[in-house]
Amino acid sequence: MILVDSNFLIALFISNDALHDKAAQIANEVYNQDKAITDLFISETITLIIAKSNAKASKEVYHHILKHFKVIEVDRTIYNETINTVLKYRGILSFADSLGVKVMKEKGMNKIASFDTDFDIVQGIQRIY
Repeated sequence: MILVDSNFLIALFISNDALHDKAAQIANEVYNQDKAITDLFISETITLIIAKSNAKASKEVYHHILKHFKVIEVDRTIYNETINTVLKYRGILSFADSLGVKVMKEKGMNKIASFDTDFDIVQGIQRIY
């Protein structure tokens, strides 16, 4: 299973995004696997789709996510443990990205579709970009 970061989805669905062509190039590789997304990455995705496009587009992307992705909802325990991941990587990883790393390790996942090079510092994670 591959975790999908918000920046991949934003680039894929926003045609004038600087990374749109790159997202389109790797979309088949990503979509031919079981895909997961955290609830926090959904929040980031929808918020930025609204900002870069409009609310109607964000609704379409939201329903696309629900149809094609396993949504990983996290509880307070994982949020509490995530702050330690933020500290471990000295704030280089955002809270949302640290949560993604925590979820990946907990679920035994080692691939993430992301254009965020910050994930490259995490041992055992392969970034698909």
